[in-house]
Amino acid sequence: MLIAVVYCWIDDEGACMAMALRAAVIGTGVISKEHLSFLNTSARSQLVAVCDLSKISAQYAAQRYQAQATFADYRQMLTEVKPDVVHILTPPHTHKWIAKDCLEAGAHVICEKPLTPTHEEFRELWAIAQKCDRYLIEDHNYRYNEPILAIEKFVTDGTLGEVQEVEVRMALNVRSGGAFADENIPNPVHKLPAGVIHDVITHLVYLTLRFLPVEFERISAAWSNHGGGTLFKYDDLDAVLIGGSKHARIRFSAHTLPECFDVIVRGSRGYAQTDLFQPYLRCVVPRKAGKQLSPLVNHYINGSNLVKASVGNFSRKIMQRTPYEGLQRLLDETYTALQNGNPPPITFEDMDHTSRLVEALLAEGNRV
Repeated sequence: MLIAVVYCWIDDEGACMAMALRAAVIGTGVISKEHLSFLNTSARSQLVAVCDLSKISAQYAAQRYQAQATFADYRQMLTEVKPDVVHILTPPHTHKWIAKDCLEAGAHVICEKPLTPTHEEFRELWAIAQKCDRYLIEDHNYRYNEPILAIEKFVTDGTLGEVQEVEVRMALNVRSGGAFADENIPNPVHKLPAGVIHDVITHLVYLTLRFLPVEFERISAAWSNHGGGTLFKYDDLDAVLIGGSKHARIRFSAHTLPECFDVIVRGSRGYAQTDLFQPYLRCVVPRKAGKQLSPLVNHYINGSNLVKASVGNFSRKIMQRTPYEGLQRLLDETYTALQNGNPPPITFEDMDHTSRLVEALLAEGNRV
């Protein structure tokens, strides 16, 4: 059982004032700027250190985001700085042993996905966190993007009725250049059980479970390498999951364009959908105009929303905003919880169920 620790200082009137948590970052890859920008601007955190095997990268990040110190050895950082929270943003195959060292050094851990390659390793790491009375948190950032929060509201207020189906689909051209396509310097994610798809499958699974938190009795997963060659294990996944009367589909494709990250939630009254890469919100439900006119009203309302989304997405392109807007909300809620001695928003159950379902999708017995 975790012991609640409240991080605060006492003001002149005897009130407990929340203290900024001492935060450190390990890894300065692409995703680090999202974490570092939060740590640099939030009153809930104090960026005390940045660590990377590349001293130049660590120094650049520290200078840009005003970190107090840089390190090339994270163990040295843990010993000298003693952070309250460590963000692990390194390649997935390094997560387990870095997280173990951070937990045993007394730090809470926020880790990029996948937290571990297998469910067994996740349970081992969770046991260490429990033993150390520290929290272990996997980044489920897309749960906090505005369109997903809006669809959640449609579910909780009954707009969609009872959720019956969820489809999560990502199209990402990972074979055409970029970090994953270099055969001379293969990316470490190619060694994960699902190869490159393993780098994103956590997102697809936790979003599915967010709207259908059920145990799926029947899972059929088709893993394919349509592009051939030996670098990629798989470049396509098409999975159907059935739990009672609930159905889900999880889809990844490297060959269909344009790139997208679609989420569709269908209920007994209507459905809602979005694309997290090009955010919009469409909701098709019965309207007050009646059965005959509801389709026209839906067209009008959703058409207006699409026009607004087009203007907003154009602005996002100009301002170079990324699809990671949910990460800022997740981190803010996480730091607030840690300051107040409360459990973070991403729970053990969230991570455990996600990890188990990823493993089930990979299981030989569920393949077609």
